[in-house]
Amino acid sequence: MWETVLERLKQAGFHHALYGFTRFHTDSGFGDNNDHLFLTNFGPEYMKGYFLEGRYRNGPMVRWAVENTGACSWGWIRDNLHNLNDKEREVVDFNQKSGVTAGYTLAFPHSLKRAKGAIGMSLEPHSGTQEDADAIWAEHGAEIELICGVAHLKLISLPLPKRILTKRQREVLEWIGDGKTVGDTAQILGLNKATVEKHLRLARESLSVETTAQAVLKASFHNQMFTF
Repeated sequence: MWETVLERLKQAGFHHALYGFTRFHTDSGFGDNNDHLFLTNFGPEYMKGYFLEGRYRNGPMVRWAVENTGACSWGWIRDNLHNLNDKEREVVDFNQKSGVTAGYTLAFPHSLKRAKGAIGMSLEPHSGTQEDADAIWAEHGAEIELICGVAHLKLISLPLPKRILTKRQREVLEWIGDGKTVGDTAQILGLNKATVEKHLRLARESLSVETTAQAVLKASFHNQMFTF
């Protein structure tokens, strides 16, 4: 799915893209990176500075995507530079040095309060202007928005790669989520209670939660309940 999106974006003129989605955004931030889905074809040097060093959390277009839906030209940064805080300005400086300055951001609508998803697409670094990007969007924007929207709906239905549970961990969580006790689950699966408790503990650790109820909820958010 991702390769198909990238190929169409390249045909239109956007050579690089960064897709992100989370179900765990709150007013205090994005939370653990392992609970997010990120896909990109930007090079490792750029992603080290932008993602691994956490600059994306203060990206002006990320803030726009959190607060809005639809498409937005990166010209928005130039028009709103006076309203950016110091951390956001530092991200702008980083992107300028990296040549990632011309592009578009598409923020997807969601019915869940904490769910946020968006894709940023740019021209080749150090190549082209925002006016070039705007011209591409004027010609291909409607098609790109449709393709990215369909791809987004497919991507968010897949299990999150960084939180994959074992088959047995999924089984015990599914039965607990179905209202069964540890004893019931042990009997159904032909295990002893201690073994069920062990798998529940390992599932909690894998999902970075403290209670089994949280594990059931998080596994569901990560599309790992009743799907295999």
